[in-house]
Amino acid sequence: MTDIQKPKPGAKKRGFSVRDMPGFTTIALFSFAALYAPILVLVVFSFNKGNSIALWEGLSWHWYAAAWQNDTVQEATIRSMVLATLASVIATTVATLAALGTTHSGNFRGRTAIYMLINQPLMVPEIVTAVALLIFFSMIRIATGYSGLAYLVIAHAAFCVPFAYLPIRARLEGMDTTLEVAAADLYATPWRTFRRVTLPLMAPGIVAGAMLAFVISLDDVIITEFVKTAGQDTLPTYMLGQLRRSITPEVNAISTVLLGITIVLLTLFFILTRKRSAKS
Repeated sequence: MTDIQKPKPGAKKRGFSVRDMPGFTTIALFSFAALYAPILVLVVFSFNKGNSIALWEGLSWHWYAAAWQNDTVQEATIRSMVLATLASVIATTVATLAALGTTHSGNFRGRTAIYMLINQPLMVPEIVTAVALLIFFSMIRIATGYSGLAYLVIAHAAFCVPFAYLPIRARLEGMDTTLEVAAADLYATPWRTFRRVTLPLMAPGIVAGAMLAFVISLDDVIITEFVKTAGQDTLPTYMLGQLRRSITPEVNAISTVLLGITIVLLTLFFILTRKRSAKS
């Protein structure tokens, strides 16, 4: 029998890394190509001069100009922005109160159940949530006769609460509570402590949660399609309707603009969360 070779003294112990597994790089590259190659094709063909979405006929900004001058696209864009803004404000406010209640109240019975209830929309398939909201709001429509945009605002806000809650809760859990204790020792009232100490410290998490909720609301299709009534198309549902009729590079142009907005907001979200992690 041969003796088992022992590591040399002073040698650095090498841990397990998934990147050292055979074929990892190949699988990773294939996965990224499968995810992003269609998006790249969509962006490229948004500059196509002709009407085809599969045959390149030259470089042109024609479809961006056509989308910009389309009255229906303008109305859907304004509606989407208003809806996403209102939904993100409501969702962020509710998420902030929920995060304060679950992280600044100590351990209490039922906190795990509250976590589960808040994060449930992340676990349940979106189509189930959409059908439930459709039934619930239909009952209210029949009883009240109201069919305005408020249903979409409430539906989007309810769906976006967990997305705003996660970064806010993470920020609160990483905060140094000694500053709040020091403010209380200096005879600051609870409201003054919250306004001058707690709120400024949790502001990056609130902004990050609001941006994430805005993106989720702006891009939502399933809930919007079930809850909306006639004349309440958002930009994603308008694009879905166009795909059912005739497809032109105008849809590619609108998709590219939406993609750009999403990338900008998610980049800002990443910067805020990275700064938060570095400070903590």
